[in-house]
Amino acid sequence: MKIFNAPSNSSTITGFILLGFPCSREGQILLFMLFSGVYLLTLMGNASIICAVRWDQRLHTPMYVLLANFSFLEIWYVTSTVPNMLANFLSDTKVISFSGCFLQFYFFFSLGSTECFFLAVMAFDRYLAICRHLYYPTLMTRHLCSILVVSCWVLGFLWYLIPIVITSQMSFCGSRIIDHFLCDPGPLLALTCRKDPMIELVFSHINLLSLIFIFLSIMGSYALVLRAVLKVPSASGRTKAFSTCGSHVAVVTLFYGSVLVMYGSPTSEHVAGMQKIVTLFYSVVTPLLNPVIYSLRNKDMKKALQKFLGI
Repeated sequence: MKIFNAPSNSSTITGFILLGFPCSREGQILLFMLFSGVYLLTLMGNASIICAVRWDQRLHTPMYVLLANFSFLEIWYVTSTVPNMLANFLSDTKVISFSGCFLQFYFFFSLGSTECFFLAVMAFDRYLAICRHLYYPTLMTRHLCSILVVSCWVLGFLWYLIPIVITSQMSFCGSRIIDHFLCDPGPLLALTCRKDPMIELVFSHINLLSLIFIFLSIMGSYALVLRAVLKVPSASGRTKAFSTCGSHVAVVTLFYGSVLVMYGSPTSEHVAGMQKIVTLFYSVVTPLLNPVIYSLRNKDMKKALQKFLGI
């Protein structure tokens, strides 16, 4: 990677500047306190789900094993951005090193891709549990569940490996200021010396390929689930089936709704303010809400959490 202040002059720039949320010093401190609280609540909420699944024998089923892995993922997903954002609130320079920027880029998008795969696997699990309930214990074995979990992590971390290598080899000119709170491809590509629409197109297609394919697979699973549930004769049976899927559908809606808005169109079309707000929603707010959604809509999880917390 080469960095230039101007196309003809090399410089010894030591990193990028993440503007974050520009405001007064008092405002920065307030934001630091706010996001510190959000971060701690997110860690505690997701860690509680992991502990509840670990220590309650009734939850040692594929659905809750997947949920525990998903909560573990959410902890690392929010950790890939928030600690650095908190440090920037208290920093005067707001500098992130080149290696730190591209590492954050890689881990943030790899964890995001892993989340997409987990959501698809969780939808597939609900499809088997409702549409193939008689064969579910023989189909969704512990071995298959383990394979699916490992596959989500491996595919997620391989998906963005090539784009991050391509971006890291680019030359950057002029300003090193990124008008964002994380190293996002849109602002990064805007700093390259040679503006190449094809590169942005490649990024957009990589995003769309994973998002749309996985989203369609999730919607396909739930279309089959809906068709099966509507055939259930008793109202109580339909209610129980819907309750097992309601929390997952809510999480998919929150995550995919914001991600599709952000990455469903070329990166250059988004203004900085919208980029920050939408990214903040799916990267910080959604991991905070997920434990609440799963615990409120799931009786078994509520009982396990109450037992774990001693309530």
